[in-house]
Amino acid sequence: MRPDFDRYPFLVAWEMTHACDLACKHCRASAEPDPLPGEITTEEAFRFLEEMATYKPKPILLPTGGDPLKRHDLWEILEKARELGIKIGITPAVTPLLTHEVIDRFKELDVHAMAVSLDGASAETHDEFRGVPGTFELAVDALRYARSIGLSTQINTTVTKQTKPELPGLADLGRDLGISAWEVFFLVPVGRGALLQQLSAEEYEEVLRWLYQVSKTHKLHIRTTEAPHFRRVVIQERMKSADADHALVQNKRGVHMHDAYGFVFISSQGEVFPSGFLAMSAGNIKERSLLDIYQNSELFRKLRDRSYLKGKCRVCEFGNVCWGSRARAWAETGDPFESETRCAYVPEAWKAEVAGD
Repeated sequence: MRPDFDRYPFLVAWEMTHACDLACKHCRASAEPDPLPGEITTEEAFRFLEEMATYKPKPILLPTGGDPLKRHDLWEILEKARELGIKIGITPAVTPLLTHEVIDRFKELDVHAMAVSLDGASAETHDEFRGVPGTFELAVDALRYARSIGLSTQINTTVTKQTKPELPGLADLGRDLGISAWEVFFLVPVGRGALLQQLSAEEYEEVLRWLYQVSKTHKLHIRTTEAPHFRRVVIQERMKSADADHALVQNKRGVHMHDAYGFVFISSQGEVFPSGFLAMSAGNIKERSLLDIYQNSELFRKLRDRSYLKGKCRVCEFGNVCWGSRARAWAETGDPFESETRCAYVPEAWKAEVAGD
């Protein structure tokens, strides 16, 4: 059962801690080895897990970081989630803490999937991007071991000017490793990522259309983060084929998650954001319930109302399935309601509006 995204989130990402032993160039959180003061306690975590268990349906919890393995109470929290029937997809940092014994424990605690970051198709390129030698070999070993024990795996890749040439090799590697999904993150210039080069709108279009072809040739389930216009690309590509009728229906009726709509991010200190890349707080779970913040905060309500969008995103005929990255609009213009800055598509309605001006 799909939830009513105006009432309930479907994916809840929780930055379990700011602490991480890596020094990744793109890190949204600018994570460091030690936790921040005031991070969510075990008791506070249990309270919001118990609240989530009342949602209809129960959302999927995505523990992330930092590095979840740096939480002293990780296993207690995962056990609590299992007890409450909450599905878990975890994203540990690839450090020596990620042992086979840890992966075994994930499996024992019914973790649904483990996501591991790979940003280069070789040790040389990946380790340079991640800032610590040896992370590529650790990542590949973790993925292979997880598959050997029947734990579903996912690769997360951040796309920048530097990592774009690695994508074909990563697609081949993911296929060879038998991953279940490839989550492709398109850089939002926040945290340390503000120092990296993004792709141009035209390069975005090129990569998104390439990803669609890869999804067919490699039989990979590909998802994008902060590139919702991938959905437009998929519809346009399918409209060229025998799937044209289905594609038209998908565009007219399709509804997909976006920042604050079906998705919510909780920081290590309890702040509730529309996205990990859109650091505008709508409240804190230490003071208000997550559901109250999600349903009633002014920021979330506006982000779920298309009439607040500006520029071409407001009139785009693919608006039902896209909406543009609100996080990137905020990071690049200071306004989360501005048009997606890395989308090359110009809607017909926008052409007419501009011509009328």
